Amino acid sequence: MSERLRHDLRQARQESGMSWEQFSQATSFTPAYLRNVENGNRSVTVDVAAAYDRALGTGGRFARELADGGPVPSAVPWGQDGATLTVLTDLVDGRRGRVDRRGFVKAGSALTVSAGNWATALLTRPSAPAENAQSAGGTALLANMAGRLELLRRMDDELGSKEVRKQAFGELSLAVTLLKAGRYRGGAANRLLRLAGEAARQVAWCTFDQGHHPGDAQRYFDASLRASAEAGDTTGGIYTISFAAVQLYSTGQADRAVALLETARSQLGPHSTPRMEAMLAARTARALSKTGAKAATGRQLHLAHAMLDKGPHDDEPEFLYWVTTSEVEMIAGSSALDLGDPAEALRRFEAGMRAHPSVDEEFPRSHAIYLARVAEAHLVLNDLDAAVASAWQAAACLGSVDSARSSSQLKGLRDKLAPHAAYRPVADFLQAAAG
Repeated sequence: MSERLRHDLRQARQESGMSWEQFSQATSFTPAYLRNVENGNRSVTVDVAAAYDRALGTGGRFARELADGGPVPSAVPWGQDGATLTVLTDLVDGRRGRVDRRGFVKAGSALTVSAGNWATALLTRPSAPAENAQSAGGTALLANMAGRLELLRRMDDELGSKEVRKQAFGELSLAVTLLKAGRYRGGAANRLLRLAGEAARQVAWCTFDQGHHPGDAQRYFDASLRASAEAGDTTGGIYTISFAAVQLYSTGQADRAVALLETARSQLGPHSTPRMEAMLAARTARALSKTGAKAATGRQLHLAHAMLDKGPHDDEPEFLYWVTTSEVEMIAGSSALDLGDPAEALRRFEAGMRAHPSVDEEFPRSHAIYLARVAEAHLVLNDLDAAVASAWQAAACLGSVDSARSSSQLKGLRDKLAPHAAYRPVADFLQAAAG
């Protein structure tokens, strides 16, 4: 698939008649970088495919071709003895021998299959045994792993995903080693599986955030769901699905994202908490906004706020610390922008920033994305000065963060500002950003 895609990219560029210099300007990538992509020395990322589509006017053809070519879920059947450990081991060892090669499907379809299998597995799983370990030292090791994974979640917010992915993969590798050793039994083994599922989720999210092929992230999402189902960790599985949904609605598969979130919501039951409900509602709203469903988007945003208005609950999962009124307002702003209401988007973004004055320090990656969208809203309203001011803020926020997703958002903003380069403040920003 990758060779076919590279061939199609090269052929379309050549047929365009553009020189390398012209094509480089149209895509905002250097000629050397693009030559390496076409020659197979660099990956065809989501950003590269989108750049070719934009420069060549192909209507998203290459982005769709990239999404269609990813690996489908592991061929190891759900429910088979040792299936989860087999899938996790293949990921850690870098093997793809048991990847289902009967055909290629979109990552969205693969994730839908994984989520459906997860929900079915939860229905048939017996009650989890009580936790125990062979030694106090073993229990302490699991507690330390849990603490490190919690720290990585926070590091991802502040530093971006490149380094976090390496560390999360290390935690996943350690979990697999311990599972294969059979050191833990009963509830302790379940806890280890839950930790493996969280580590796989973190690797999946970081893989997506770094701009890798959607199918690569999907394999880790699938493994995370398998681990959570075998451990009876419904809450962990719901959380994994919510991040998989972000991948889908960010790559043009919003309808599948809505369906995925409905699957997660169907399993809440006794695991429901206000923040969990708010998180699912907010992400459903974001997906719906990309389908143009304005009324449905508004209902989900209202539900998210209503859930948060219930106040803090002692049984809220720790990993939902980021689900706040500020975050919901930021999501509402992004949704309004996609729905063609830039004035409402600005009102929502401003409300979100007022609700969390230190958001730029605690969540610089997300804040950079939102600031880029603030700039886009100002640009739609023909306020170039405000657009440039927000663009500078976004660039500053992203300065210490390694995130291809955030960089892509800023790059998209630069492309939208480029037609206004005759205006000196815009030109100054574009020149600085290019450097």
